[in-house]
Amino acid sequence: MPALFSPIEVGGLKLANRIVIAPMCQYSAEDGNMTDWHMIHLGHLALSGAALLTIEATGVTPEGRISYGDTGLWSDANEEAMARVLASVRRWSDMPVAIQLGHAGRKASTDKPWFGGAQITPHAENGWQTVAPSPIPFLEGENPPVELDRERLDRIREAFADAAVRAARLDLAAVQLHGAHGYLLHQFLSPLSNRRTDEYGGSLENRMRFPLEVFDAVRAAFPPDKPVTMRVSATDWVDGGWDLEQTIEFARALDALGCGAIHVSSGGLDPRQQIPVGPSYQVPLAREIKRAVNMPVVAVGMITEPEQAEAIVGTGDADMVALARGILYDPRWPWHAAAEIGGKVQVPPQYLRSQPRQHPDLFDCGK
Repeated sequence: MPALFSPIEVGGLKLANRIVIAPMCQYSAEDGNMTDWHMIHLGHLALSGAALLTIEATGVTPEGRISYGDTGLWSDANEEAMARVLASVRRWSDMPVAIQLGHAGRKASTDKPWFGGAQITPHAENGWQTVAPSPIPFLEGENPPVELDRERLDRIREAFADAAVRAARLDLAAVQLHGAHGYLLHQFLSPLSNRRTDEYGGSLENRMRFPLEVFDAVRAAFPPDKPVTMRVSATDWVDGGWDLEQTIEFARALDALGCGAIHVSSGGLDPRQQIPVGPSYQVPLAREIKRAVNMPVVAVGMITEPEQAEAIVGTGDADMVALARGILYDPRWPWHAAAEIGGKVQVPPQYLRSQPRQHPDLFDCGK
């Protein structure tokens, strides 16, 4: 049995293998409500043979969305739309489905990527006023965010917890908090975006305070037998910013609070970032964090080849690998990986006849 296709348990959630599908924004919701596009998108990924499917970054408030096309989970209408999509997906797949909850902070109120992705100003159509730890815009010349006062911080924390309650009602298998890629929780962590002088700014302990409070609130709101995990950017790739050493301290604090797993990405906070992009470029970050914590660690970023993924898990650099754009390009990546390195994947019975003759033991029949 290849390591990549061995089972693992994450905070009570049993996974069939070590391949997880990372959350990927589709910018195709209407007023935060999922549409038929999400049914198609999530439905075909749920037949991929991966162990876990994660719903895209989902806004806990309307102004917490990256764009006007983002999904949300702040209202009954959002919940009902998501329930319809999940019912269709679950009819044909028993793959566990998780959700990523987030707030975009100063990186909110943008256009869809295929329209350029630029910030939309508060008084323009589809735009709104952004908020952040400090009134520092992401890009020079953008409309600056409003600094969050204590009352609004409390409301955002409660919004995360309320969304977790809705996620539980939807019987989602796990919640992942988005603490990466320059969004609100990351903005609190990084000294480049957090210039506060109160108890939420300055020292590392203070900058970690709000993200840890949000984790605590979500953990308390979500069923105790299901995991709450965190996605982090392990470094800003900018001198003087958030870095691996600080991430390790944050990871240890999360571990002590019962975090189910940590998903290690990087960057996204500052346009000055210098990222050494290449195959497995973020795996060394995951490796160092794994040495410091007990919870499972997920590696992500330009993991494209089956032998590459097997080496990451087999050598212990990470416990799992996450696929994003690669599995959009090849929605049967886990099938092909299993065929190449000798694993086995679960498929629906409708697809059993596609099993290649040279790989007669490749498929397990799902429901």
